[in-house]
Amino acid sequence: MRIAVVSESFLPTVNGVTNSVCHVLDFLAERGHDALVICPGPAAPRSYAGFPVHALPAVPYRQFPVGIPSPQLQGLLSRFAPDVVHVASPFLLGAQAIAAANRVGVPAVAVYQTDVPGYARRNRLGITANLAWRFLRWVHEGAQLTLVPSSAAMADLTAAGIPRLASWGRGVDLRRYHPNNRRLAATARLRERLSPDGEVVVGYVGRIAPEKQVDRLAVLRNLPGTRIAIVGDGPGELAVRKALRGADVSWLGRRGGGELAAAYACLDVFVHTGDQETFGQTLQEAHASGVPVVAPRAGGPIDLVDHGVNGFLFDTDRGMRDAVARLATDGALRARMGEAGRRAVLGKSWEDVCTELIGHYGDAIAAHARALVSRRAPQAVAPRWARTPPR
Repeated sequence: MRIAVVSESFLPTVNGVTNSVCHVLDFLAERGHDALVICPGPAAPRSYAGFPVHALPAVPYRQFPVGIPSPQLQGLLSRFAPDVVHVASPFLLGAQAIAAANRVGVPAVAVYQTDVPGYARRNRLGITANLAWRFLRWVHEGAQLTLVPSSAAMADLTAAGIPRLASWGRGVDLRRYHPNNRRLAATARLRERLSPDGEVVVGYVGRIAPEKQVDRLAVLRNLPGTRIAIVGDGPGELAVRKALRGADVSWLGRRGGGELAAAYACLDVFVHTGDQETFGQTLQEAHASGVPVVAPRAGGPIDLVDHGVNGFLFDTDRGMRDAVARLATDGALRARMGEAGRRAVLGKSWEDVCTELIGHYGDAIAAHARALVSRRAPQAVAPRWARTPPR
């Protein structure tokens, strides 16, 4: 199969969209498919997993390059002649990609990953939120299929009138993120730094940006016997540092690979703070590492956290503090929930999830072919006797 992947975000930018696109490309390479990557520039690599990467013009916004429509895009698609166009988190560049796919006669599969209207609502931009939904509906209506990561997102898109929806979650690296990482020397060294006197380590992993609401961790200030660890960076870091002033916090910065796996393994409790996540990949990584999760009862976490089994869902900041306090004082409960979390993600490897994605590609290609046949079929003509009005 030939797949053109058009992503609103790609390396060197690291976020959920980039990570999922890279895992998809790794899978396509392993399975012998052919791919082309189109993304915002200017710092993108020239290739990834053996596939060419074409960086198109972009403008900077909050440390991100935002792709803008370019006349090059349709030419790239025409020359590559893909069987399907995979559009990751479509916005400006993705909207052009879907339109170009329609013009060259190729089905587009849109992957919904970013709650743009939710961000607008959070910033009290009511009119902008309504316009964002109208724009997203216009964009996704052009796709043969839109893949949705969670039940909450499915409800939102259905209510917005976006057609042709299917569920598709995200995978997790079950080998990299594993409870056995706690036995590694690197984990032990980091653990000594985070918990010098045996404190329970409560951690957040992810980008530090206003929509992530990491400042909510301030409610955990002075919780007896605990320390907070924050892994990540981003444009909201200064504001979060100010909000957490006086709290016992270890700032670990951005980590990847084995260092990130060791950071997860050092945690006793993982806390997710944002209530606008369409999925929540870090929750799966924490569960794979055998760490219980505390998260808002909203968005993607509703599907990932079985309340009272592998973690707790909260409705208020006070609820977050109460859940963390309960886990901090009950080591046996943490162990049971950690084991349940690991069991919950078995069967959700990237190989499993990407195999499912290939099936979605096939469905989109088949539906597109049926639509073409339907449009090209000659209209039935009524016999002459039926067209002649009675006298």
